[in-house]
Order: sequence, then C-alpha cells, then structure tokens
Amino acid sequence: MANTLAFLFLHLARLLYPQAVPQPAPVYTSWVVGDTADVQTRPLGGVVLAGGSTDVDAAMRWFLQRAAGGDVLVLRSSGKDGYNEYLYQKLGVSVNSVETIMLDNRQLSTNTDIIRKIRNAEAIFLAGGDQGNYVNFWPGTPIADALNERIRAGAVLGGTSAGCGILGQVYFTAKEGTVTSAEALANPYDKRVDLRRDDFLKQPLLANTITDMHYAARERQGRHLVFMARAFTDWGLKARGIGVDEKTAVCIAPDGHAIVFGKGNAYFLKAGKRQPEICQVNQPLTWNRKGKAVSVTTVIGSEAGTSGFDLTTFQLNTKSATAYWFVETGVKR
Repeated sequence: MANTLAFLFLHLARLLYPQAVPQPAPVYTSWVVGDTADVQTRPLGGVVLAGGSTDVDAAMRWFLQRAAGGDVLVLRSSGKDGYNEYLYQKLGVSVNSVETIMLDNRQLSTNTDIIRKIRNAEAIFLAGGDQGNYVNFWPGTPIADALNERIRAGAVLGGTSAGCGILGQVYFTAKEGTVTSAEALANPYDKRVDLRRDDFLKQPLLANTITDMHYAARERQGRHLVFMARAFTDWGLKARGIGVDEKTAVCIAPDGHAIVFGKGNAYFLKAGKRQPEICQVNQPLTWNRKGKAVSVTTVIGSEAGTSGFDLTTFQLNTKSATAYWFVETGVKR
C-alpha cells in the first residue's frame, strides 16, 4: 500500500511540477569496440570534410592518427555501427576505442551519459544521413556545447555527406528538404534554401565557410553559389565555400594546411568584392560581376594526398591560374 501511494504521489508531482521532479535519462542505442574505460591523450586537432559515398581510407587514417591513440566517437541519427570495425581494426591505426551513438531525437541531446562520452573523445566523426535531423536535434543543446568544448580542446572533428554539410559555421539546414542547383538558381529565396550561421559548430578553420558534398556527381556547384550569394546579400558576408566530390576528402590541419585524398576533386570558392546584381525572391540569380563573381581553386585528389592549399590565405602555395564562376539569369557559367 505504501509503495502504491508513493508511486501515485510521484506521478502527481510530475504532472503538477514537471521541472521539480527528476526525470529518467532517455534511453539511447550505442555500439562500442575496444576498451570502454576512458583514456586521456593529447589529440592533434584538425577537421576532415568527406564528400560522401565510399570512405577514403587514407583520409580516415589521417583522422585516426590525429586522435593520438585516444577514443573515437561516431555520432549519427540513422543507420548502424558500420564504422566501428572499420575504424578500430581495418585501417591499421591503433586507438583505444570506437563507439557509435545513435542520436535520433532532440531529447537525447541532454543525456548526461552521451555528453560525458563526447567530452572524453579525442576524435569525433559525424556520419551521413538526413542533414535536417542534425539541425533539428543538435544546435542550441548541451550536445552542441560539448562538441564545441572538444573542438577548443583540440579534438579532431570529421564528417561525411550530411555530416560534412553541417561542419561550416555557415550551413544549409535541409530542414525543408534538399534543393537542386536548378531550383536554387531559379529562386534563391525558395523556402528550401534555408541557411544559418554561427549558431552551431565553432570550428575556427571553417569560419565564414559553407561546405557542400556529392559535388560533381549531384551538380551542386550552382546551389553552392546560391548559398554564398544569399550569405552576401542577407548578412553582408563574403563567404567561402569548400565543395568535395564523392570518394574524396579534405583533411585540414590546425595550421590551415589542407590535403586532398581520394579519386575526385575539392573546390575552394571565395566570393569577390561585390554582391550579386540580382538576388531576390522569385527572381533567377544573377551574380556576374564581369565574369568574376567567385574565384575557384580546384585541387585534384590523390591516393597519397595532394597538398598545397592553405586555408589561412585561402589559396594555393604555388602559382596557379585563377578560375572564376558566375551566374547569369539563373545559369551557372
């Protein structure tokens, strides 16, 4: 009888005073290989931008090496534990553990156990999936605070596909669904062209930078220009862009030096000095500026890695011809 009364009292208290009564931690799904006891090492920092499709082994080895033997954490909102054995055993780089955590609702973003594991990780990788889920579940939560804490502490951060798309400090949310280049160029203010800035991840290497992935395969160049045009028009921000092809990854050291691994290219975009001529609701984008709206440096990936691009100067360390992209009445040139 006493237990029944206690249960009824607790239930009534939760209904009347939900903030005053401790709530059980939400249950989450995770998979782990290796030593579950935390080990503390000094990570080497940096960031990996992977363009999606098949992972690039050389880039993922670089990622693991930056963990300095520590703990690797994979965060995702869908899928399973496919990264665990791959990262822990198949690449030949020793780490203490690899754990994958499923974060598939916003309630989990306050889970103290997950937050503790983020704070203990030396390397954190954001898997692919639905980019809109990450935006719905993580910004403005303790999860985001913990991720930024680890970035400041020097943990290496990486992401592929959707996980790559949210790493820039300016990012496309995909909350209204994806958008093609043709759709975005025809109307830069289509509701699907939903952008945010400076409210999620604070990776200094990607300040004022918009990432995009599956670049050539899905012809993302045009929409990338629209994202940059909107940033310039709406915020006066001369944004930078990094586009990454599938089966390709850009590995960026803390000093800004980038290495491009894989079978495709990486594209480094920089807005010119002048805003688009026409960037308006229901009007095709025009951003011409005498054919020099945005300068583009293309770096061809390779198995051994192609170096030479420096994010601190945003240019190649060797002389190269400058290419330009521009848009005329909704057509990317």
